[in-house]
Amino acid sequence: MLLTTYIDWQVLIFLLYLSHIISGQIRYSIPEEMKKGSLIGNVAQDLGLDLKRLRAGRARIVTGESNQYTELKTDKGILVVSERIDREQLCGDVTPCSFSFEIILENPIELHRITVEILDVNDHAPNNHIKFEISESATLGSRFVLESAKDPDVGVNGLQEYVLTQNDNFVLKQHSNPDGSKFAEMILQKPLDREENPRLSLKLIAVDGGNPQRSGTVNLEITVLDVNDNAPVFNQSVYRATVMENAPKGTYITTVNASDADSGSNGIVMYYFSNLKENLADIFDIDETTGQISVVGQIDFEKDKKYEIRVEAKDQGGLTDLGKVVIEIVDINDNDPVINIMSFTSPVSEDAAPGTTIAVVNVKDADSERNGQITCSVDSNSFKIKSSLSSYYTLISDVGFDRETTPEYNITITATDSGSPPLSSARTLHLRISDVNDNAPLFHQTSYSAYVTENNSPGMSIFTVSARDSDWNQNARISYLLEDTQISGTPVSTYISINSETGVLHAVRSFDYEQIKQLKLVVKAQDGGSPPLSSNVTVKIMIQDQNDNAPQVLYPVQTSSSLVAEMVPRSADVGYLVTKVVAVDVDAGQNAWLSYKLQKSTDRALFEVGLQNGEIRTIRQVTDKDAVKQRLTVVVEDNGQPARSATVNVNVAVADSFPEVLSEFTDFTHDKEYNDNLTFYLVLALAVVSFLFITCLVVIISVKIYRWRQSRVLYHSNLPVIPYYPPRYADTLGTGTLQHVYNYEVCRTTDSRKSDCQFARPCSQNVLIMDPSSTGTMQRMQSEKNILDEPDSPLEVKNHSLKQIR
Repeated sequence: MLLTTYIDWQVLIFLLYLSHIISGQIRYSIPEEMKKGSLIGNVAQDLGLDLKRLRAGRARIVTGESNQYTELKTDKGILVVSERIDREQLCGDVTPCSFSFEIILENPIELHRITVEILDVNDHAPNNHIKFEISESATLGSRFVLESAKDPDVGVNGLQEYVLTQNDNFVLKQHSNPDGSKFAEMILQKPLDREENPRLSLKLIAVDGGNPQRSGTVNLEITVLDVNDNAPVFNQSVYRATVMENAPKGTYITTVNASDADSGSNGIVMYYFSNLKENLADIFDIDETTGQISVVGQIDFEKDKKYEIRVEAKDQGGLTDLGKVVIEIVDINDNDPVINIMSFTSPVSEDAAPGTTIAVVNVKDADSERNGQITCSVDSNSFKIKSSLSSYYTLISDVGFDRETTPEYNITITATDSGSPPLSSARTLHLRISDVNDNAPLFHQTSYSAYVTENNSPGMSIFTVSARDSDWNQNARISYLLEDTQISGTPVSTYISINSETGVLHAVRSFDYEQIKQLKLVVKAQDGGSPPLSSNVTVKIMIQDQNDNAPQVLYPVQTSSSLVAEMVPRSADVGYLVTKVVAVDVDAGQNAWLSYKLQKSTDRALFEVGLQNGEIRTIRQVTDKDAVKQRLTVVVEDNGQPARSATVNVNVAVADSFPEVLSEFTDFTHDKEYNDNLTFYLVLALAVVSFLFITCLVVIISVKIYRWRQSRVLYHSNLPVIPYYPPRYADTLGTGTLQHVYNYEVCRTTDSRKSDCQFARPCSQNVLIMDPSSTGTMQRMQSEKNILDEPDSPLEVKNHSLKQIR
């Protein structure tokens, strides 16, 4: 099949409201009835476009009522037939027959108008059917209009001429209508004789000019009527009328009138539409008797602006006359503008610059003149709409976007025509704004303070920090981190950990208020954007003290090996300062507030302890009746909940001279010796029993008996064990009344048969330190040593001798 293609390039001049928009126009001509897939034209070549540009710009056919007949192959850049095209069905009698559409490309937007002209081929033969009734009195030269043959083809392929079969009565004459259609008349050239031939059968052949040539034949059945020698005649050749579009049914248009000189039944004229197209038969109607034409269907100005109708006046004898009625349609504003979205981009990034193209719309109004003039507007100050091409508008942004403020827009585009009253239509576009990571996480406070009690359990939740991010989705996903800082030279991570998702701070270890009182750390909140944004906040964690430490007595120093005594002269008056109990508490606050109480005393009426300062003073005058040996038990208690306490024993010697003190405090030593010996023997007995129990399980019987006998010998011995009292007592405040210090070291064993005595020089002038072996005890110790050193004396004799010495 031959394809004729021509390209008519035109440079369209229009306002460039939208940058990078290019418009071209191409016109193709193709014959009808082409097969599906047949080539129409190479669009890419004719428009000077690259195939990559077609694919990248998403080239597509966007408008046109007949765009179902064509298809754009973007991979090859060609336009092909997508459906069989029938020119007669598409355009009817309209010549030339064509349809148009637009091809749109994006990034940047380009619009190209394509017009395809459909050429007619000779694919229809003429076809018609005619009957006549003619009076025998018809005069020579009478004309009988033949109904036109119907040939959907046009041009040379349409109806060209009529041929009438040879006969004696009629000749054929052809005429042309203003629209180019042809019709024929039979002219009587010989009078009819009904009695001779009451019926005539002729053949009318309609021939077109196509190649190959097609023809149609119809039988003309002519019935000869009795005398009717006058044909009807219209009183005017053309009738003109106007009617409003959408006129209701029954609306009067005009009346045609024809007169017939005959009388009687031969003078009755009937009116008919001649060669009326099928669509007109549904719109107009003529009264056969009166010739009144009225509306019976829907009149649409947008389809036809003017109608030309042929009216036939026919009498009872079959004589006719033709008249023409021209009906003009007056347009009214009865069509709303139609908005078509050609291109729409959603979502749009919130960092898009003002002037970004959001959508391209096409607006059409089927009305004409002012009724078809369109004005477009939008209901948002954030956008504006501009006319880019004829009937095309571009929606662009007028401000910058902020998704955190306005995440989406409902944009209503309104198209209004200029009719009276004006008609309008609207189309709403839902535009979403996509997020950009432009907001850092923000904490609810500039700094945080938290409190935790010391001695907490590791892993305990301490505090929760929280931040918010105005962004969306991954950009708003917050992770919490600890900045790498040092606390007393130690990484903060050894003290505190943080849940990266919830921001909960946990204790890694148990805190001790006495070691660390405050933790200062920096928490960073970081979002999941790319690149990520972050912010920091300072968190102070205060360690709260617990009463977990008992008071510690610094003075007097308590030891188990020596005895310290404070001297009070018998001349001491009321309020005499004996000594001062000094204690501290490492806790803080009220947990470290100490109070002093006298728990026990040899003579409660003689001494008192200061509640706040721990000073031990006399509360009355010392007399000779007061005992030399005074022992005070002082309780030091803090103010915590629950309270913790410590006790200290204070020995006081009421005497004026040192020898008096020595003689009186010997009993103290003996009592202590007895208590110490009792404890020693209990521990020794427990150890021996345990040892015997274990050895009897693992050692042979002979070894067990031997061990048992040796242990029993040691167990029954009554040798005293003299403990060792190291000299550690001292008056640290220097307020005592004793003038000399005597240090003794005595070491005695039960089986070494050796004793060591060491004497040290005085080291202080205020503290008295006494040992049980002083003065007379020393001579006794020497005697005991001599008895123990005798190698031949039995154990019982030695034990008896020692008792006598004591």
